[in-house]
Amino acid sequence: MNAIFAVAILVIKELYRRKDFYVLFVLTALVTLLLGALNFFNDDQIVRYLKEVCLLLVWISALVIAITTTARQIPAERENRTIFPLLAKPLTRWHLILGKFLGCWLATGLALLVFYLFFGVISASREHVWPFLSYGQALWLHWFMLGIVIAMALCGSVVFTAPSSNATILLVVVIGILLLGRYLNRVALQTDEPLQTVVYLIYYLIPHLELFDVRDLVIHNWEPIPWWAFAVATLYAIVYATFFLVTGWLVFRRQSLG
Repeated sequence: MNAIFAVAILVIKELYRRKDFYVLFVLTALVTLLLGALNFFNDDQIVRYLKEVCLLLVWISALVIAITTTARQIPAERENRTIFPLLAKPLTRWHLILGKFLGCWLATGLALLVFYLFFGVISASREHVWPFLSYGQALWLHWFMLGIVIAMALCGSVVFTAPSSNATILLVVVIGILLLGRYLNRVALQTDEPLQTVVYLIYYLIPHLELFDVRDLVIHNWEPIPWWAFAVATLYAIVYATFFLVTGWLVFRRQSLG
């Protein structure tokens, strides 16, 4: 476990040295300004619209940073030839995969925590109530959704040698799942065999990331979702993230480092 945490800390330090976090700081300032405008409006529709815009910015930036950051982890180690000292005993390839995943996941989690704290504090100052449970559930599910995406990107970084190819393909796949994944079963009903079976198979095999989109809890200040559904969604994310991590490790352990 010490080796895994050491790799994760190195990943987080690398992100601080790169320009990724500057993007986060600029976005944080933009979201803060937009949220600060909530107190100047008494129209609930305008307030909900501003919240929706801010959360959309957070979702887009979190997805882009999670994918682009994770996609370059393994290829960068190979290109810089630093993978050889990293894999010196007792660090194994499985430890390297887990360490890279944990570092990217924790980094995105810290960024999300800042964003959702801004949402919570400003909403509490306006509505005189702290929506702790709703915001906490939205943050948790958003973070675990990113865990699936990061595991997918890490698996792709083992398969694709170029980080740009991996990031582009994964962005298209993730956006397609978020926008179209929930409707594939309806599309299957309108097609003929054998295409219908193929579409149904895709529908049941892909990770349905849209299940973790609970932005309405924050936008409309709804009651928290049932805890059994919250637990099932968390377990769902763990299963898919584990699947992609194990798949990436199985491919990585058979590859030559040269």
